Amino acid sequence: MVQQVTRGIKISVETNFEGTFYKNYKINFAFGYKITIENQSKDSVQLNARHWTIFDALNHKEIVAGEGVIGKKPVLKPGESHTYSSGCLLTSPFGAMKGYYSMVNFTTTKKFNVTIPTFKLSAPFALN
Repeated sequence: MVQQVTRGIKISVETNFEGTFYKNYKINFAFGYKITIENQSKDSVQLNARHWTIFDALNHKEIVAGEGVIGKKPVLKPGESHTYSSGCLLTSPFGAMKGYYSMVNFTTTKKFNVTIPTFKLSAPFALN
């Protein structure tokens, strides 16, 4: 598990390999990840957007950005957490993801970014 705290918001990431399949005559490697966002600050916050950079071992880089996470914009009071699962496809058995969440602090009304730490994606069969 990878973890990081930014401005009192703790991000924890767990990953797993889901399998391989062919799409458009190319092999794809499917990875899942579970993220827990925990508000360890004294203020209520809301997650408004996400920004991902996804890398694979073949030097492909993909940027994914959008509102919320899996269709939600969770509000977290102090001590609360939100967990969700998602996934990505790579064209190689190794890769990594990193990014940030755009959030707003309800007490100060200020927007801020919370770092999503870099986490590795690897298919177990490809490891020595």
